[in-house]
Amino acid sequence: MAEAEEDFSALPLTDRFVHKGWKVRKQAYEEAASLFEKSPDEYDPVFRPFVQDSSLWKGAAADSNVAAQQEGLNALCAFLKFGGREGAVRARSHAVTPIVEKGLSSTRAATKASALEALLLFIELDVAAPVIEEILPALSNKQPKVVAASLAALTQIFHSYGCKTADPKPVLKVLPKVFGHADKNVRAEATNLAVEFYRWLREAMKPMFWNDLKPSQQTDLEAQFEKVKAEGPAKQERLLRSQQAAKERAPVAGTEYADEAGEDEEDAVEVDVFDLAEPQDVINKVPANFFDNLASSKWKERKEALEALYAIVNVPRIKDADFGQINHSLAKCMKDANIAVVTQAAQCIELLAKGLRKGYARYRSIVMQPIMERMKEKKQSVADALAAALDAVFQTTNLTDCLEDISAFLVHKNPQIKEGTMRFLVRCLRTTRDVPSKQEIATIVESAKKLLSEGSEALRSGGAEILGTVMKIIGERAMNPHLEGLDDIRKAKVKEFWEVAEVKAKEKPKPPPAPVARAPPPGQKKVVRKVPAGTKKPAPVAPPPSQYAQQPPAPQAAAPSKMGMPKPGGLGGLKPPLKRTLPGLGTASPRRAAAPSPPLDEDPPESPPSTPKPAPRLGLGRGGLATRSLAKPAAFSQPPPPASPPPVSGFSHVERAELEELRDVNDRLLKQIEDARHDRSKLMSEIQELKNQNAGLIEDHTRDVLSIKAKETQLVRARSDAEAFEQTNERLRRELDRLKRALSKAEAAAPGSPSSPNPHHGMMSPTHDDAGIYRDGGFPSGATRNRMSFTSTMSEEKENGMGNLEAPFNPRNKLSPDLRYAGSTASSGRGSPARGYRRDASADDRESREASNGNLGYTNTHPDRTGSGPGSRAGSRLGEAPAPSAGGSGGSGMESWKRAAEVTSQLKARIEQMKVCSSQS
Repeated sequence: MAEAEEDFSALPLTDRFVHKGWKVRKQAYEEAASLFEKSPDEYDPVFRPFVQDSSLWKGAAADSNVAAQQEGLNALCAFLKFGGREGAVRARSHAVTPIVEKGLSSTRAATKASALEALLLFIELDVAAPVIEEILPALSNKQPKVVAASLAALTQIFHSYGCKTADPKPVLKVLPKVFGHADKNVRAEATNLAVEFYRWLREAMKPMFWNDLKPSQQTDLEAQFEKVKAEGPAKQERLLRSQQAAKERAPVAGTEYADEAGEDEEDAVEVDVFDLAEPQDVINKVPANFFDNLASSKWKERKEALEALYAIVNVPRIKDADFGQINHSLAKCMKDANIAVVTQAAQCIELLAKGLRKGYARYRSIVMQPIMERMKEKKQSVADALAAALDAVFQTTNLTDCLEDISAFLVHKNPQIKEGTMRFLVRCLRTTRDVPSKQEIATIVESAKKLLSEGSEALRSGGAEILGTVMKIIGERAMNPHLEGLDDIRKAKVKEFWEVAEVKAKEKPKPPPAPVARAPPPGQKKVVRKVPAGTKKPAPVAPPPSQYAQQPPAPQAAAPSKMGMPKPGGLGGLKPPLKRTLPGLGTASPRRAAAPSPPLDEDPPESPPSTPKPAPRLGLGRGGLATRSLAKPAAFSQPPPPASPPPVSGFSHVERAELEELRDVNDRLLKQIEDARHDRSKLMSEIQELKNQNAGLIEDHTRDVLSIKAKETQLVRARSDAEAFEQTNERLRRELDRLKRALSKAEAAAPGSPSSPNPHHGMMSPTHDDAGIYRDGGFPSGATRNRMSFTSTMSEEKENGMGNLEAPFNPRNKLSPDLRYAGSTASSGRGSPARGYRRDASADDRESREASNGNLGYTNTHPDRTGSGPGSRAGSRLGEAPAPSAGGSGGSGMESWKRAAEVTSQLKARIEQMKVCSSQS
């Protein structure tokens, strides 16, 4: 047995990893773990076989023997811990799935712990997304214990790394499925995972799966969430290797820069719920008649259109599309006379800005100015809606883009608008994460100073609050120059706001970036600049002679003897600039190099009177050249006043020239920037003019649309009136036809007509009334009706000798059907003029009969029957003789004919008059 063990130990470690004996494999795992722990770094040769053949970890993680599996997982953890990122990335695709299926569901607690630690190490070395992607298929495993173990692993992953490092969206999508699992342990682990998500995401997680849960599950989760609400905000407990390296590079704790870095880190841990939601396409859901309803003259229709839009855009995230026309319409709604429409439009703008985020920045210029113009509204609900819309729009852009509009409205003539703009600026300064530039700070400070002199207390306090917030951002020291000229009371007010202000943007301290600036080697120039910075202030005189002493050996051999007299000690770092300087000065002695340096204003303090004195002494002993150089320093040494400023004592002539050149370049750049700013302001003004023109065109278009709709309404009404007139005309035409028929019948019944029958002999001639209606008095009239006719042939019949005929005579046939009964209400032609004629005819008939009875002396014994003359029908029946003279009967016949003609002409005239009336209507 011992010999067999020696043989196994002699095998390579990788061969023993796949040996069929579990004890051999177990020993190999233990040996590998020990070697990994003892390795000096991740580049040790012991890691190379396992990096090259990463499939070895698949068998180690899923070893059939539980004891060997435990040691295999321990070896994998050691490999991940000490082996580095490359080996982990290669082994991840082979090891994660076996770990999830075999390791997490193991019956041994140590094996479970090692498996979970291996998953966490895989994430720590790289990222969490690939590991989570490998775990998710296990949630559909047939074995409930594997599903429950996978959910527990996911819970631990999110608990350790948080939802900022590990993306929760893929897990949230499958969470409803595991809540519906048949196994109670799986549902319990799903509840734990949901509670862990709530620690990080709060209410933002509910829209993704909450509606898919049963009411009882929702109730249980709400009870668990209440416990989580009492806890503080969740924090990441375990860092990735990349995060650990960033933390090591961070400044030392306790410094201001380190505190700010810590604040940034805390902000970074916060999860942006916007990233959790899927973008939804809302532009295609907008109703087709939205713009028509929004342009309606009725405020209720406009409000209903905006409410429909609000329901559509009320989603966590909106898919980017072209919302230009909608924003133009919403901006126009800011001018609406109805405040309900204004409030609803502001809420729609707020939702669009929150749903699009950065994609809404291009619409800022469309809506911001109209919203700020509407801030004159004093009703608090409207003001709050407008302020919320402005804040949402600002979150999509930055302070630089909004500052121009804000500055313009801070000087608005309306105090209400000015106050609302001031409050908006304060909120912008508190929430912005970018420190404003110096020009922007100057603009803000000037506007705030103007507010300090306003008559309203709210505006004065607002100006002080703006200054205090700016001071919190840039610091008290940088703010002091801007506070010059303010009295002590106003400064105290500003400092009060400075102490309580809370901002997210702070000026970064400058010391930390300094070492980074010295790191890149620029070459010789760097050496030149380094020397003056490193030289000490007490000995600024030494560098010039040392430069000259070291300079001559390069151009000439004789020069060192002249320059070697003053031996103050040299600085070799200044050789390159002097080599460039000497040729520019000329071919004279190197001693002349001392001459060009004093002419600059900054040079005299560098070389005090003690510097030129040793030079002349050396020059006097050397010859005439020395006398010339001695005269020049004497001339420059006479004015001692410039010796007072010694700050730039270490600059050489070349460096000064270079500095002057850089200053010139800087001035040119500043001038170009100023010109560009001027051009930008000009372009912005042109853009504003174009916007105003566009708004005017939109208003004109809307006005035209409304006028067109009004005309269409008028046209519809005119059509309805025309139809009514046509109906009236048709009714009148029918009446006219009826009257024509009545007239034709009346004419047919007139005397002399060929169709008129001969009356009986002895009948009396009819009488007529003022209306031209003739009545027959020879017939007995009943109590309820009178027999009448427009024409009568009684006298004609009497003249023809037909009055004594004994044949039966029915006078009803001679009457018109419409005039047969004078008092009947059933006669047609309700609006006919004949009805009036009938009423008048009955009265006149009665009067004529009474008159005839009285004049002739006849006694009417019957109340209903009267005689109208000697030829009446009643008289003939009583045996009375007819009228004695025939001439009277002939005269009455002629008169009857004339009256009939007159009646006919009158009826025709009335008919023509009715035609004219109907045509005019």
